Amino acid sequence: MKTILVVEDNMDIHNLIKEVLEKEPYTVLDAYSGTEALMLIEKEKIDLILLDLMLPGLKGEEIVKRVKEIPILVLSAKTSIEDKVNVLLDGANDYLTKPFHTEELLARIKVQLRMDKEKRKKKDLTYKEMVLKEKEHQIYLRGQTIHFTKTEYAIMKQLLLAPKQVVTKNQLLDLISEDTLDCDENSLKVHISNIRKKIKKVTEEEYIESVWGIGFKLYDEES
Repeated sequence: MKTILVVEDNMDIHNLIKEVLEKEPYTVLDAYSGTEALMLIEKEKIDLILLDLMLPGLKGEEIVKRVKEIPILVLSAKTSIEDKVNVLLDGANDYLTKPFHTEELLARIKVQLRMDKEKRKKKDLTYKEMVLKEKEHQIYLRGQTIHFTKTEYAIMKQLLLAPKQVVTKNQLLDLISEDTLDCDENSLKVHISNIRKKIKKVTEEEYIESVWGIGFKLYDEES
């Protein structure tokens, strides 16, 4: 199930969007300010952001400039061509002015999710000295092939898709279920352990970090 972050401080509009999305169904995360949105973006695995521009505290335009790994659909009452052009050039993927029809909103969401899926399929995923080549269905570390199982490959793929985010255990299980059935919460720890052992055969550098009580993320010395 795809996760959508709704960043909107108007409660009526926020609740309307949330109700519409959950009927699809999508998983909905709620933020009512720019600062709250950034906290969720850093912590959660998010597939799409619905973003108002006129937010308390950190404005939507600043979020667009900072977030580059997640598609952003702007929902704003700002109707000038200048506002639209500026936010699109800064990195937003689409712009829908308020008021809008929910049917159009859902259509644009589906387009963005489809485009993001195709984009992620086509490009190699890299982190430090690790490269995942989607076309080859293979992962390389320091130029050496790592012989991961189907489940291990699926886990690494999801971590590499969100290199700066924590992927929770439940999210990871939901995500990799599209690629494999060989994973439950009890076996997840075993798979992670096997992945670490295979990486250790090539390098002593850490690549997977456990976030206690939450899930896993790619290891970052600065975190």
